[in-house]
Amino acid sequence: MTDQTDRPEEPQDDLDAEAQRLVEESRPEQVGDQAEMPEVTAEGAPAFVDEAEPASGGEAAPEPHPDTLLAAERLEDLRRAQADHVNYRNRMERERAKDKDATIGTVVEALLPVLDDVHMAREHGELTDGPFAAIATKLETTLERFGVRRVGAVGEVFDPTLHEALMHTQAELPEGTTETTIVQVLQPGFVVGERVVRAARVAVADPA
Repeated sequence: MTDQTDRPEEPQDDLDAEAQRLVEESRPEQVGDQAEMPEVTAEGAPAFVDEAEPASGGEAAPEPHPDTLLAAERLEDLRRAQADHVNYRNRMERERAKDKDATIGTVVEALLPVLDDVHMAREHGELTDGPFAAIATKLETTLERFGVRRVGAVGEVFDPTLHEALMHTQAELPEGTTETTIVQVLQPGFVVGERVVRAARVAVADPA
């Protein structure tokens, strides 16, 4: 019978020592690996912190470059010059239109006696036919081509800016009339553009 006390013991202490050594050797590497891992934001992306750059809100925005400011000033000057040119052009066009209307108005003023004769002849039925009727038609057509507009007609509502009431009568007006109305044209009026060369001279009647 063999004595069990003579059997060599299991090298348990050696195994424990070896395990401890492996743990000690691996610990610095784990710490080093953890030190190299970047932070992770709430969105899951790593956040690398650059210590050399300050936070975005830590300093004011840089001043614009002088060339940028100069370019902005030149652009504003160009826009202002363009606006002035457009205003000048529009003003000159209005002035030319006024001068043209004034010139045509002067011609119409000189022709008023002739135009009144044409009106009277038409009122008396003398322009139904003949050479005089053709001349009158050509004259009125030519004036219309130059923007001359005749105003004042029986049945029109009286407009003090275009008509001059020389008489008030008790003439019967159409049913439903609610405003003063022209019942007779004594002399027609003429307008060129916005200029009233002569207001129509009329007789009017008031609604009952």
